[in-house]
Amino acid sequence: MLDSSAVQLSSTVNRYGPDTEAFKRDRSQRPYMLAAMRDPSLLFDLSEAYISRNKKRPSVTAIQAIVDADGKRIGFLGVDFDLRELPHTEVLYEEPSQWRQIKGDPAIRSGLFRQQRVTSLMDENIDHVLSLHEALMIDHGVFHVHIHFSGSRSTVWHIDDPYVYRILSADELADTSICLAYPQRPYFERNTVPATAIAPIFQQLKALRFADETIYLRNASLNLVKGAVSLNFSCDGTHYLDYRDFLERGLDFWIGSETFPTAMCAATPGDLDQQKLEARIEALAGEGCIAVNKLLYALERNEVPATLAGLSPPEREFIYNELKSVMDIYENNARGG
Repeated sequence: MLDSSAVQLSSTVNRYGPDTEAFKRDRSQRPYMLAAMRDPSLLFDLSEAYISRNKKRPSVTAIQAIVDADGKRIGFLGVDFDLRELPHTEVLYEEPSQWRQIKGDPAIRSGLFRQQRVTSLMDENIDHVLSLHEALMIDHGVFHVHIHFSGSRSTVWHIDDPYVYRILSADELADTSICLAYPQRPYFERNTVPATAIAPIFQQLKALRFADETIYLRNASLNLVKGAVSLNFSCDGTHYLDYRDFLERGLDFWIGSETFPTAMCAATPGDLDQQKLEARIEALAGEGCIAVNKLLYALERNEVPATLAGLSPPEREFIYNELKSVMDIYENNARGG
């Protein structure tokens, strides 16, 4: 029981009896009380799941307001539920399949242009390494690989023992006989990625690894059952997307293209030269996703890239906003990019 200020007036009662420890505890700032404290007319609320402060367990709390004869709220009854003790669905959560981008460590992003790709052992032997991965996935039962291009190692999961991952070092990846350590298996019936698509996926990963010396692919994964590709770049940004999206975009999307969806741009202010700016935006975007990100990073640091040197500050600001808006759409829902 709580008073109108959400200070506890009673012991906390559970199946074992009363617990006096929480008596007079102020609960007004706890997650389950915030809605009721904001809205004086709220009479009942069931909280979202939260982690309990004392027992550190996922919980939900039901709050019932107590009113006097005049309808004035004078207190609350709170009932806590441990999520482990509630009925659960028997259906496993299915993760959304749309393209997702997750921004990484801001410290890495801020120092992005002070770093440069260093040729790794895997880079020096990239064709052999990728062919080895292809063989493991098609003929030897590996259904998930995580390739660390910069760290020159891979982590693999096998259908015979999917709960355990195995690490392949640079030396092991350089030795074709490592395939003998994995039993031959027919192509896994749960795989949703056709065997013929594996090589094109790996070739595109290779191209992204060497696409740029500053913004480059650091590691990537392919899951044949889920049909998903993940990409982690040197700016620490990570993409999760369906393998078909990855292949359909092609390298032009990441590195450069001849067209640009200008329909996504907002209207140009009347005091700027619309035709000139649209042409400049299309030319910049035609250089690809990596080049656009580099330009945006430079402008965010108040630098003037050579490609924008002849423009006024309002024109540069307009171009920044237009390119940023398109990249934001792409980051939030890249299916429309």
